[in-house]
Amino acid sequence: MKKIKGISKEQVRHLAWLAKIDLSAEEEQILSKQIADVLDYFRVLDKVDTKNIEPAYLVRELRNVFRQDTARKANADEILKLAPTKKGRYVKAPKIV
Repeated sequence: MKKIKGISKEQVRHLAWLAKIDLSAEEEQILSKQIADVLDYFRVLDKVDTKNIEPAYLVRELRNVFRQDTARKANADEILKLAPTKKGRYVKAPKIV
């Protein structure tokens, strides 16, 4: 199996930009190797014979594992404390064009 040497620094920077994280040059180098290792492992998984295996859409048979939705009184002042920005007694959201 041919081992992947790594991904380029530009690709790592692009992934970091998509994830909205800042990376140092050392972190870019480390991540490049780690991502290459993950991709190498996927190449191993590609070799597994799955011809007679039925696809599993759900690994565990869990259905509707939500909590009961119950109404309760809310305190507006407590809720507004959680808002990152507010204007008066309203939550302020960024303008979307």
